[in-house]
Formats: sequence, C-alpha cells, structure tokens
Amino acid sequence: MSANSRLTIAAHALAWIGLYQRQGHEVATSEQIATSANTNPVVIRRLLGELRRAGLVESRRGVGAGWSLARELESMTLLDVYEAVEPGPLFAMHRTTPDQGCVVGYGIQPAMQGIYEGIEETLRKELARVTLADVLRDVLAAPRRPSREAPGGRRPA
Repeated sequence: MSANSRLTIAAHALAWIGLYQRQGHEVATSEQIATSANTNPVVIRRLLGELRRAGLVESRRGVGAGWSLARELESMTLLDVYEAVEPGPLFAMHRTTPDQGCVVGYGIQPAMQGIYEGIEETLRKELARVTLADVLRDVLAAPRRPSREAPGGRRPA
C-alpha cells in the first residue's frame, strides 16, 4: 500500500502560486508548477481543478492563461486543501462485509470505526491549525541547495 501524495502536491502548487504572485506575476501555468513538483502538468491541472471547485484558485483562459489564488494564503488552511482533494474518509472498511458468524469478522468494523473517527478528528484539527502562509514560510526557511531554482526559473537569493 502506498501513501497518497495529493495533499502534498496540492499544497506545493498553492505555495508555488502564492510565491510567484508575491514576485509580481498574475498567473502561473500548470507547466511551471509541474516542473517544480517534478510531475506531469496533467496531474497539476486535475488537482487545480479540484482546488478551483473548492474556491481556492481561479483559472484564466486565452491569452495570459493560467492559475491564480482565489484567496490569500493566510486564509487557506491545510484542512481546506485536504477537503478539496481528499473527498473520502482517511481509512476505509472492508469492501465486502466480513463473515458475521466469526467473532472477529463481526466485531472488527465497529472496533476500527471508533479508532478511525478519533484519528480523523485529530487530523482535521491539526490541518485546520496550519495556513498555506505557514507552509510557504517554512518552505522559504528550509535550507537551500545552490542548484535549485525558484518559481519562474530564477535561482533563489
């Protein structure tokens, strides 16, 4: 089972757009963001579409096409992003009902449901505490390698 990176990539995209806009640019392209995230622009466009439906980004078509923030980074939390890109529960039950004649099969779902609800509540509280401005601040504070480029192809100062 592999970990899901959708929240991380969505936060990456929002932080990138936020920094790019702070540098004086109006819109960012999915290709620019995809280069930074080292992924396919289609992946970025799909995530940005979900973020647009949640009211976190806006898109512009035609000449000067691209993506911009719909809200300030300070007003977006990781919970907002999580809810936009992770529509289902964090943990799932069996795809089919376990054997109800077995003591474990009968009791496993009620036992796990209570545990999962507590974990999800804690996760939501923690994600709600962190804004995208906090994420960008921490990104900018991370030690940099001289070979890394900042948004727009510029080398960091």
